[in-house]
Formats: sequence, structure tokens, C-alpha cells
Amino acid sequence: MKRLKTLFLVPPVVEGLHPAERSSGCTRVVYPTPNIYELQLAACVREAGYEVRYKDCVNHPISEDLLMQETGKADVVLMWTVNLSVANDIRIGKLIHKRFPEKWVVMSGPGAGWFYKDCLTDERTIVVHGEPEMTVKEWLSCIAENKEWRGTAGISYLRDGEIKRNGMRTLMKDLDSLPLPARDLTADTDYRNPKLKVSPYTTMVTSRNCPFHCIYCVPSSLTFAREIENRHYTGKKPPVSFRSEEKVKEEIEWLKEHGYRAIGFMDDNFIWNEKRTRAICKALKDNNMVWSCQARADAITEETAKMLGESGCRAVDLGVESFNDDILKYIHKGITSDQIYEAICRLKKNNVPVKLNILIGTSPLETPATIRDTIRKAKRLKADQLMINIVSPFPGTEFYTMAKENGWIIGNQYKPTDVQKESILNYPHLSAKKMESLLFWGNLSYYLSPRFVVTQMSKFRSWKDFIHALKALKIKLFG
Repeated sequence: MKRLKTLFLVPPVVEGLHPAERSSGCTRVVYPTPNIYELQLAACVREAGYEVRYKDCVNHPISEDLLMQETGKADVVLMWTVNLSVANDIRIGKLIHKRFPEKWVVMSGPGAGWFYKDCLTDERTIVVHGEPEMTVKEWLSCIAENKEWRGTAGISYLRDGEIKRNGMRTLMKDLDSLPLPARDLTADTDYRNPKLKVSPYTTMVTSRNCPFHCIYCVPSSLTFAREIENRHYTGKKPPVSFRSEEKVKEEIEWLKEHGYRAIGFMDDNFIWNEKRTRAICKALKDNNMVWSCQARADAITEETAKMLGESGCRAVDLGVESFNDDILKYIHKGITSDQIYEAICRLKKNNVPVKLNILIGTSPLETPATIRDTIRKAKRLKADQLMINIVSPFPGTEFYTMAKENGWIIGNQYKPTDVQKESILNYPHLSAKKMESLLFWGNLSYYLSPRFVVTQMSKFRSWKDFIHALKALKIKLFG
């Protein structure tokens, strides 16, 4: 068996183009975040006995010549591709094959999963659909042992000019069997989260997927990859998978032992029930961690809010989208504006900072008036953070189908866009340009308000964390 050499590559981007954020997958980078899904895959590859290297050419830029030198040392180059990075990753894949025709290029993630036909430009390019861990391990084993690999479930490939797509791989049932993400591969990168204002910082995952049915939703990049694959074959969302409370506790303890002080949980939905939340909160409190998570408003009970406040939670991202109940009902959000208000009140009562996520244009019921009303209400609630984005008709979602059928997409063709700045939607009564101007107005009026500046300044623990946050704010507002 050949001991394959693998290189996990975060490719450099074309000069002047802002790099894609590959964890959430739908924005450009505002502040560096470890791609925990890629690090999880790297840990599985290493556990299987293959040599693993990691090259982040975004946070540590190198020339094209040096990039080719790096890829020349590997047998297999792996890239985690999201929609905003597809074109750039394809370009890099072509460069690698031009210089090294014998190298394998493996592309996973939602961008590769949806645009797989565009990605397959060479017979030594492989696209991995859905959950990548078991698929990549099986395919690597075939390559290392010189066995037939074309029957590997969950891949697409090119053969004699024809694209082949194999059947879906069964989703993992035991997430506890996965090794801890290979965070040592990114030890040379200084990750900081402006919401938490404490470092060293990393991300973590305790579950996969979300059972709810918001028509527009693209949660994390791994969830999106799973959903694209599952919907392709079954027409349904994939089931939710969980790690055990004990395994979550063990990882938190490992992070503490290795010097981490802050954790951002990337779960699409972190709060499932009070029993599970209580166990995880206890582990976080026992290890003196500062942390953040994403949650639904209807999950914030009085007891849950108390647990969060007592265990070091410094930010809860609530997906609000709108304070208009007709819009919330149209988009199948499953909550009401009253539930949002109740959740915010409970969190504030327990000293848990709240980040409200507003999504402009999720429904044809949206108007400039409803958008302004939602932003004004969010500001009056004095949330600690406010994130305003414009909805995108992501392929694979119900909203994408609706937008295509109704001609809401500019040019009637989806194009990857940064939801923090751009729109490719035109409603008859609400243009893309109008949504973009309302987005800019909302961000500017919130983040440059005296209240926000004064309250945030007092929370930083170090000058370095403040400078990091200031840079992130500049990128968010002005690019």
C-alpha cells in the first residue's frame, strides 16, 4: 500500500477579489475563521494513515510558483469548495493539472456538489458529494492500493469525456467515531472572533443539520452539501445527526488543555433540549470557556437562557429575518415576532448578548417599508450585534425554485453572490439596487451609532482583539 501524500489547500484568489468564507459558505471573509469541516476531514485522512499537509494561501499568501512547488509535493490535492469560491477553485485545479497532469484534485463542499459538472475539467479531478469523510477515505484507499475506485459511492468523475455520478452514500450514524478536528494544521493562524473578544479562539460542532423548513435557508457549508445530495436523491432534507454529550465534553476539555479560551459553535441549531444544553453548558463553565452559538427564538426558554448566562455564553445568533408575521409565515420560519421578543427579553435578563440576523427580501411580501420597519425595530431592541444580509436564491432550496418559476432572478440564472453586499433578485416592486441600498443604510446606521461604539469598546480584553474587530467592521461596511 502506497502512503499517499495529501495536501489540503485553501487556494489563493485572483488579485483584487475578496476571498470566500468557507465555513458558512455564503459570504466573503470578514474575519478569519477556521474551516472546522475541512479540519475534520483532514483528521480522518490522517487517522487512515496518509500524510497530511495544510496550506492556507488566503491567510498566508504565496506566489503562484510557490503554490505549484507545494502541490508538487503531494499525490492528492483536496479543496473545500463553496459557491463563492467555485470559479477560483476550478482555475486552481486547472493550473495544477497543467503543471502536474498526474496529480489528483479532490473537490468537496456545497460548491463542488452543486456545480460538479463545471468542476470536472480533467479525468483526475474527483468531486465528493454530501458528507465527505467516509467517501474520501474509501477513495484514497482504492488509490493507495491501486484498486478500482470508480464504484465509490458519493463521487462524480469524468471518463472518456462523459460525466459519471455515483449513487448517494449513506449518512454517518455515529459522529462519535470521528477523530477531533486537526486544529494543529492551522496553528500558524491567529483566529479571533469580534463577537467574543477573547482569544485564542476556535470553532466546534456538536450536531449536523437542522430539521426546520425555512424556504431560503443555507446553514453551514457542510449542511448545505448534505442537503444538496440528499434532496437530489430523495427530495427531502437529511436527518439531524448528533455527537454525544460525553464526546462534546471531551473536546471542550481538550481545547482547554491546549490553551483555547473561546469557542464559536457552528451547529445550525445549537439548542435542542434542556437536558443536552445543561450538560454542554456545565462542561463550558467547568472549563471557563467564553462561547457563542446559533439558536432559534422558540428554543430560548427561561431555564435555557439562565444556563447560557451562567456558563459564559457571550453571543447568541438568533435568526430573526423579519418582525413582520406575514413574512415569517410565508417563509415557513415557524416562529412569530412575539416569540422573538420573548427570546431577546429572556437572554438580556440573563446577561447573554444577542446578535440578531436580519435577511432582506425573503418573500415577495417584502417592501422597502417592511425592511425599514424590521431594521428600526431591531435597533430599538438594542441588540449587541446586528447582521443584515440579502437573501440569495441558493440552488437546492425551495426559494430557488420559486424565484426561477417567477422570474425573480436577474438574468434568470443563479450567480454566486456575497449576501452581505449584493443581490441578484428583482421583485416587481423591490429591485436589487433598492435592497442593496437599504442593506448599506441599515449597517451604517447601526454600526456607527454612538450606542454601539460605546458599548462594544468596553468589552475588549486586549488592544489586539480591538484592532482585529475594527478591521472586520471596515470590511463588513466598505469591503
